[in-house]
Amino acid sequence: MNSLSIANCIGNTPIVRLSRIFGNQDVRVYAKLELLNPGGSVKDRPAKFIIEQGLRDGSIPKGAHLIESTSGNLGVALAMMSRVYNLQLTCVVDPNISKTNLEIMKLYGAHIEMVTERDACGGYLETRIARVKSLLQEKQNGVWINQYANVRNWQSHYHGEGEELLKQLPERPDYLVMGVSTSGTILGIARRLREAYPELKVIGVDALGSMLFGNKPGKRFLPGIGASRVPELLAKEEIDDVIYASDLESCESCLDLVKDEGIFAGGSSGSVVAAIKKLIPHIPKGSCIATLFPDRGDRYMDLVYNAEWRATLQQGDAQFIPQFIRKKMPAVCTPEYDVSLAV
Repeated sequence: MNSLSIANCIGNTPIVRLSRIFGNQDVRVYAKLELLNPGGSVKDRPAKFIIEQGLRDGSIPKGAHLIESTSGNLGVALAMMSRVYNLQLTCVVDPNISKTNLEIMKLYGAHIEMVTERDACGGYLETRIARVKSLLQEKQNGVWINQYANVRNWQSHYHGEGEELLKQLPERPDYLVMGVSTSGTILGIARRLREAYPELKVIGVDALGSMLFGNKPGKRFLPGIGASRVPELLAKEEIDDVIYASDLESCESCLDLVKDEGIFAGGSSGSVVAAIKKLIPHIPKGSCIATLFPDRGDRYMDLVYNAEWRATLQQGDAQFIPQFIRKKMPAVCTPEYDVSLAV
């Protein structure tokens, strides 16, 4: 690959200290700005890693037609990388996708399959995956990326942000607070950081209405966090606690980020900020918290940053106030896992 390819611009994102939004709290919070990746999100990492490793070991043959279910960001990242490597791509999406992400995928040349039927849990994930499986039968040389089960998903974050944070963080982190969807990002980073900091507490952030940690399904409108099925990658025993954030709480915290820190971030960034607000009263003073902002806000102008859209959340959110703040997970174990690279 040309050394000046856009793919070489992925990674090495900076960290910032959130000294204003949490300035009156006796904690230190550092956020890694994955929103500064060239494709606009943390999903650039697995897209690059999965495609490049797959091309090296033959699991993605030359001329393959990639197929993936995506809520938006991975679709953009895969579309960008498909341009670099001259691959065909079909993205299976649903109506919750940001209009901007949808148009970017089309601009990159991705084929779009929109599913509109909700699954048995009230979401679209199962119907998206069903459509992926049918496309695999239809497309010659079809390859399913399968971010929900592909170990290269979490490996990309282990070798990526996890490695970078070890060098960037100015002090030992006590807590890692991150949103959960496929679980690849949180697990990859946590596994790398725990090699250096075994006492690290890992806090997952989930959406109200998500089924990831055993709760009843409900309607969710913000893409990028939560899921209506449990991904094959998810290792609950490696997550110490879970904090829940509603769509409205996430939106309000996004607005706080802009106002207090000048950071224009997407919905799941607001989710982790809302979760950290809930976490702080329960942890020792002087704690250090590391987090990650997955994507940028310009993809959410018709959602998070649209006052009329937020008003619809407010009307329906009052009856869905969380009955808990934290949900204790099983004791953390130290599993064995493969972090090898294709050669």
